[in-house]
Amino acid sequence: MNRPLSYDECNCFALRQAARHITQLYERHLSTVGVTAAQFTILAKLARTPNLPILDLADAMVMERTTLVRAMKPLQRDGLVVAESAEHDGRTYLFSLTEKGEKTFDQAAIAWRAAQSEFEEKFGRDRAKALRAELFTITG
Repeated sequence: MNRPLSYDECNCFALRQAARHITQLYERHLSTVGVTAAQFTILAKLARTPNLPILDLADAMVMERTTLVRAMKPLQRDGLVVAESAEHDGRTYLFSLTEKGEKTFDQAAIAWRAAQSEFEEKFGRDRAKALRAELFTITG
C-alpha cells in the first residue's frame, strides 16, 4: 500500500526550500550592487580563474552549458564579462572579467560578506561550516 507523500520527508523539497530562503537573503544584499546570487558565483569563479572555457565554467558551476550561456548574456551585455576566442581553437571561447567586472565583483564581495555574516549570525558559524562541508560532499 502506498502511503501519501509527505514533504517533510522529501530531501529535494527541503533542499530547494532552504536554497530559495538563503538565496533571497544573499540577493537582498547583492541587489545593492546590481547582481544576483547566481551572477555573483559566476563572477567569483572568473575572478579566481580567468580565461575559462564555457565547458569548464559550466562544470565548476554545476550547470548545463546552455543554462550558463543564458546566465552569461546579461553579464556580457553589462560589460562585466568578456568572451575571447582561444588561440588554439577559434571555436572555443574563454571567459574573463573585464575591468568593470573586477570592480563590480569587489563591490559585490563586500555585499556577499554581509550576507554571509547575517546567515552565520542566524544559523551559527559552526553549524554553517558543517552544513557547507556536508553539502559539498554531495557535489564534490
